[in-house]
Amino acid sequence: MPALPAGEVGLVTPRDFVFPGTYTFKNGQTLNGFTLRYETYGELNATRDNAVLICHALSGDHHCAGWHRADDRKPGWWNNLIGPGKAVDTTRFYVICANVIGGCQGSTGPSSINPETQRPFGNSFPFVTITDMVRTQKLLLDHLGIAELHAVIGGSMGGMIATAFAIECPQFVRRCLAMATTSREGAQAIAFNEVGRQAIMQDPAWNGGDYARDGGPRVGLAIARMMAHITYLSDASMDRKFGRRRTQTGAETQFEVESYLRHQGQSFINRFDANSYLAITRALDDFDLASSYGSLEQAFAGVQAETLVMGFTSDWLFPPEQNRAIALALLRAGKRVSYAELSTDLGHDSFLLESRELYSLVHGFLERPAGSLNFAI
Repeated sequence: MPALPAGEVGLVTPRDFVFPGTYTFKNGQTLNGFTLRYETYGELNATRDNAVLICHALSGDHHCAGWHRADDRKPGWWNNLIGPGKAVDTTRFYVICANVIGGCQGSTGPSSINPETQRPFGNSFPFVTITDMVRTQKLLLDHLGIAELHAVIGGSMGGMIATAFAIECPQFVRRCLAMATTSREGAQAIAFNEVGRQAIMQDPAWNGGDYARDGGPRVGLAIARMMAHITYLSDASMDRKFGRRRTQTGAETQFEVESYLRHQGQSFINRFDANSYLAITRALDDFDLASSYGSLEQAFAGVQAETLVMGFTSDWLFPPEQNRAIALALLRAGKRVSYAELSTDLGHDSFLLESRELYSLVHGFLERPAGSLNFAI
């Protein structure tokens, strides 16, 4: 890694929060202790109220900024947004990001060892919900001595977690920023998740969820990732990047988009667990605020956070109307909310990519005085 320019958090070291007690999941199942792997950037102030929680998406993890090693090829997944002087300014804020419960990047999940059997939990891991992701991360924040969150921010599944945090912990969250998200998935999104799950479960190496850590349904998981990745892009962005161009791979001539998707699948299976993929996609499908609370307005009745919801015009996985519905329901519930819709042809993953307009909105939302949010849809 070359010398770091100004605005980078630099080398970071993940840490583990170990909760020693019994955790009861939303569905009543229990776990005797759990671990959440997390990273922090910046410093907690004397009043312990400058914390910003970053919530990751399905395939993300705790490493959202900086580098783990000097020879890392890539920084954390939201490094363009987080750092000294950036939209989430680590000279002002104490930034935390944790790998969710049910994950596979250091947090307790299906690939963790069940102390009762001394084998991975596998498919026997408790059913995880977005609410469980919120409640376990709240235990981490309590452990860190955080008095309140200046903001909780997330895109996609991270936006679901951020929204649920504002509902679950209304007096703890001052600002909520949810991007490219939804209050509940539509049938098409659920269908894509189910096809991915079937690709995994129909792979003979899945073996009912009982497989060795270095084995498992690698072909099925790669296919699931390839298909999901298509939903994160847009037709325009894929056509611009690949078109119908071909490339030579060994003795085979492929379309460039084929080669790209195969690379995405292969790189994913080297860092992600198939059972975690099943667990987290089921949590996504289960998330339904209107059904859980009677209506979206009732779901938001206790929210105290100022909220900014951001949609992206080319997002066909969680399209703008689903993001706008969250903002409208908050407005009907009498809450302080604004909605921003960014015009882009980059698809669902637009919230991860470089955008001065995005950075400006995030920076303005975090830095403006409390109570000054415009009511705008």
